[in-house]
Amino acid sequence: MAVRNIRKEGDEVLRVKCKPVKEITDGVLRLIDDMFETMYEADGVGLAAPQIGIVKQIVVIDDRDGGEFALINPKIIKAEGEQESCEGCLSLPGYRGNVIRPEKVTVEATFPDGNEYTIEAEGFLAVIMCHEIDHLSGVLYKDKATVYERIPATEEGE
Repeated sequence: MAVRNIRKEGDEVLRVKCKPVKEITDGVLRLIDDMFETMYEADGVGLAAPQIGIVKQIVVIDDRDGGEFALINPKIIKAEGEQESCEGCLSLPGYRGNVIRPEKVTVEATFPDGNEYTIEAEGFLAVIMCHEIDHLSGVLYKDKATVYERIPATEEGE
């Protein structure tokens, strides 16, 4: 496993529509391991492949409440309700924004074991899933934010 460099705003790869993964190879599994290691090293709760320069439909998520997922070719097939979330992003360090997201989502994805699953997520996990899946279409949370601001220096170190 290896920690990869996280691409920052301004890098064109963050605005690219990612390609579906056609086959789960040893390389894809190594990439997923690297993504988890990179996410944890950066103290994040989610990471999408384009954030490390890979234009594939893969995201990793850990909601810090028992929900750890590696999702290949994820798709939101149902969204319900509405919640406002205060979000940040490893590719937009030092900023935060308020985004209106669904309260509950149903996501279809392939897991690293090659099987397809349907996940129902709500609350914080739904926010993370929506945020990371948006990355796969080249969408950053700031594009949807009702408020987008620099985090005051006094809060950054907390």
